[in-house]
Amino acid sequence: MKKIISDTVAADTIPLKLVVYLGLLAAVLLLLAQAWNTASPVLQEAEVKKQVETASLSLLSIQGGYARDPADRYSPEGSMCTLSFSLPASIRYVSFGADPDQECNGNLTDSGWIPENNTLIYQYKNGVKKRVLIGGTPVHFIRGFRNSDGIWVPAESQDENQTASGLGSTGVVIESPVSGEFLFEMVTLDGTRYTMARF
Repeated sequence: MKKIISDTVAADTIPLKLVVYLGLLAAVLLLLAQAWNTASPVLQEAEVKKQVETASLSLLSIQGGYARDPADRYSPEGSMCTLSFSLPASIRYVSFGADPDQECNGNLTDSGWIPENNTLIYQYKNGVKKRVLIGGTPVHFIRGFRNSDGIWVPAESQDENQTASGLGSTGVVIESPVSGEFLFEMVTLDGTRYTMARF
């Protein structure tokens, strides 16, 4: 019994084993952190693309529905859809029906918007743009505003000189942070159907 208690040969190897095991654990944690840093942007892009594609399907679903005539104050509401976004801070904007930043410089007011019907565009703050197409007949987007009677009507176009009937610069942009719920309604104006933003 005394021999076992006084035997200290194994006690000398415990600190060395502990250092080796902690070193191996640190190496595994470092590899996991590196793998996460590599996979995180890919997973983030997949989530952004999923939300934008879901929005395009929702918008497509109302295109064949009823379009309200804003000139008739007693007209029932047009077909509507609500888009939900919770995009990361790395997204600069989501655009509906127009490219507001053709130079990719982050300034949405330094040049005219290029109409791109049937298109949703999202741009990252690093300048990278992605497009998602809405199939089917042409989808024209237009901004809306609440008039003095509390009725949502199409706003003037971007350059403030044309009325909504001119297709020149229609489009809707949600700038960062792109988060929350956004309502769109079908309206008709001068025989053209528009998907009007009500936010």
